[in-house]
Amino acid sequence: MDKLYEKSSNFAKATSDKETGCCPRFNPKPWTDKEITWKDKLFVKDRVRSIFHIPINFGQVVVKNIEKVKNADASPAVPLMLSDENSLWGSDIYIAVSKNVPGAEMAKISGKFLSRVFEGPFQNCGKWAKEVKKYVLDKGKKLKKMYFFYTSCPACAKHYGKNYVVILAQI
Repeated sequence: MDKLYEKSSNFAKATSDKETGCCPRFNPKPWTDKEITWKDKLFVKDRVRSIFHIPINFGQVVVKNIEKVKNADASPAVPLMLSDENSLWGSDIYIAVSKNVPGAEMAKISGKFLSRVFEGPFQNCGKWAKEVKKYVLDKGKKLKKMYFFYTSCPACAKHYGKNYVVILAQI
């Protein structure tokens, strides 16, 4: 997955900062322990194959969809890509867009979400998911679904020295 986003110059143009030419530096503060409400937030949706939650074709799926987003001039002001880790064998990804994208499956997400920010290797995602479940229960809420927001590619995370993951718990 190293530099998978660099496979698409259009993705780099849509999301780059001058520091890496790829993923922008992530600011965790706006995402830390917040309640977020979305009404019909628009996304391109696709499926990634996995083996025990380890993605196999993540790069190809992302690049293909980012090209469609860029060609439709539908890049959002703030890049956001969510993963619904709904199976050991695959996950649904959601790429935020500013308008419908021809040739792509579209999805709208609505609801209230509690967000938690974590920092560390991806292998900690299972532990973090358990922490989020407890956090939601401690708030007296009922968890409906969890989405993972991987804030940068592995190469950019290495460059920045931080690998942030945001978990959005739909309540």
